[in-house]
Amino acid sequence: MTIYLHKGDLPDDVKFEGSVAVDSETMGLNPHRDNLCVVQLSAGDGDAHLVQLDRKNYDAPNLKRLLQDEQILKIFHFARFDVAVFSAYLGVNTTPVYCTKIASKLCRTYTDKHGLKDVCRELGGIDLSKQQQSSDWGAENLTDAQKNYAAADVLYLHLIKEKLDAMLAREGRLDLASACFSFLPYRAQLDLDGWPEQDIFAHS
Repeated sequence: MTIYLHKGDLPDDVKFEGSVAVDSETMGLNPHRDNLCVVQLSAGDGDAHLVQLDRKNYDAPNLKRLLQDEQILKIFHFARFDVAVFSAYLGVNTTPVYCTKIASKLCRTYTDKHGLKDVCRELGGIDLSKQQQSSDWGAENLTDAQKNYAAADVLYLHLIKEKLDAMLAREGRLDLASACFSFLPYRAQLDLDGWPEQDIFAHS
């Protein structure tokens, strides 16, 4: 595994084709308050690219272009949050997307454990450490522990997607999952516009 740290933007010579695993690190879980700090990416080849953003201007044209590229599938775990944060800070509509957390909830109905750590353990035999989850991602210099944590969040998403797709197909829920993924940008916009908790589809 190689971890590449890029300051400000994704370099011109880093290209992705077909699909890319994506995650983000922020200063907290409120998109209106907590700045986007790091975006991590992987082609599923065992390497990870970490983009440490300039929070003064978020001028990252290469990264923004990738997130909006209709020809490249973006694979997330809990895409709802990342897509909302990218809209708020980068001003992009991230599409198309695949969310392993939604896929897990649709096919792993025998459990209520759908966190990345649990899914990776069961489907990939991978034990992820979440120790750095609440660390200071706004620091000027990231620690090796932070880099390793951030990389781990994207390194296995291609493998997990493959496993989940097989389960979704077995249970006849691939089309339902696809419809959920297509709705995600709208769900993220609802979060940003003031409906983060309310179920607007509910009767009451």
